[in-house]
Amino acid sequence: MNMTSYRGVFVYTRGDQVSSMKVAHRYRHGEVEERLIRQDGDTGEIIRKGTRVFCILPERGHVQLSQIIPSGPFAEAFNRQLMPVSDWYVPVMLVDDRIAGHQTVRIALNARDTNRYSYRLWLEKQTGLLVKSEVRSVTGKVLEKFQFTSLELTPNLSDKEFEIQSEIPVGAAQSSFVPLPDSPLPAADGWRLGWTPNGFQPAARPLAGNHQTVAFSDGLAGFSVFVESLDSVKMPTGASRIGATTVYMRQVAVADRDFLVSVVGEIPPETAMKVAESVVIDHERRPRD
Repeated sequence: MNMTSYRGVFVYTRGDQVSSMKVAHRYRHGEVEERLIRQDGDTGEIIRKGTRVFCILPERGHVQLSQIIPSGPFAEAFNRQLMPVSDWYVPVMLVDDRIAGHQTVRIALNARDTNRYSYRLWLEKQTGLLVKSEVRSVTGKVLEKFQFTSLELTPNLSDKEFEIQSEIPVGAAQSSFVPLPDSPLPAADGWRLGWTPNGFQPAARPLAGNHQTVAFSDGLAGFSVFVESLDSVKMPTGASRIGATTVYMRQVAVADRDFLVSVVGEIPPETAMKVAESVVIDHERRPRD
């Protein structure tokens, strides 16, 4: 998917939230370049050059991307992982379809267990580019949907299409990923996971000041685990979900300190809860502030 050059407009639906984005994407000199422009609501754009990501929202200044959550089939950090997706999903060929004027192959990836969602993927026949996808619950309900409404496959993309057009606020943020080595139960600054769903492996560690975040993937779905000091700030706990994205927050007391454990990603709430509840904070090696 990364090596195909294209421009187009896609619609993204999560629950009852619908948004559209204009995208230009190319692969040049061994690096992915991408520019996303919001087409509705407030203005804004996202620029990606390799593993560097810039997010500019002029009406809000800038968004700090020091802890990016890579998620879904687009996440480059996950695409590097050669994971056996068929071990965790049953692939089924469906009837071909036509999306945004392009002939596509349609594939179902049905989850083999209840710890992950199932997917429907529409792949452009000549390039294999993902042009439509659906995330489905155990009961078959569509939780999240992505679809191109217009798409031009072309190598003729100018440099200008990848330049930031918005005025960049002072101190606009950038971020990057550091791939993690394979490890079944990674530790980060004094905490570790006691349980992960089968097939989910460490995929990236988003760069943060205290390195208390680890992202996991099974080759398709992904989630991230955050551990941070609460100090005197009280945060709501429990689960919430928008579309296929679950956020589960749990407060943990260790000696004289309180910590907030957060799990965020495209996994069912029950799975996110089990991951969060398995986090063990080392009394002697607690996460740094």
